[in-house]
Amino acid sequence: MSGRQAESRRAAITERKGYSMLTKVSTDKAPAAIGPYSQGIIAGDFLFASGQIPIDPANGEIKGSDITEQAEQVMKNVGAILTEVGVDYTKVVKTTCFLADMADFAAFNGVYEKYFTEKPARSCVAVKQLPKSVLCEVEVTAYLK
Repeated sequence: MSGRQAESRRAAITERKGYSMLTKVSTDKAPAAIGPYSQGIIAGDFLFASGQIPIDPANGEIKGSDITEQAEQVMKNVGAILTEVGVDYTKVVKTTCFLADMADFAAFNGVYEKYFTEKPARSCVAVKQLPKSVLCEVEVTAYLK
């Protein structure tokens, strides 16, 4: 999609969905929030997407039993939110990645690098436990222009 086409799409989405300076983003192509938060918020020219875990939005179940399978579903969920606002992975400026086990770092990176080809800024940390005991979670910030 050319820059002009993407801008036109974003403008149409903004107008159609009534986005203002601070707008909630929601799509049924990514898992619904499982708590008191939004899938994402548009603030000015930026999308701040909540962390995505490997839930299949079609059935609400965790998809995958290993880090590679789970990371693939997480990236699909992130992509669905990006698509909802008319951008793609190339517009992501920052990611925060959470791993249940740092031993999964290399395998996670193998999936991550297929999607984030522009190499946005990133933090990646291991945490004691993630929601629903999944193996990874990714949140993104994307530039909408």
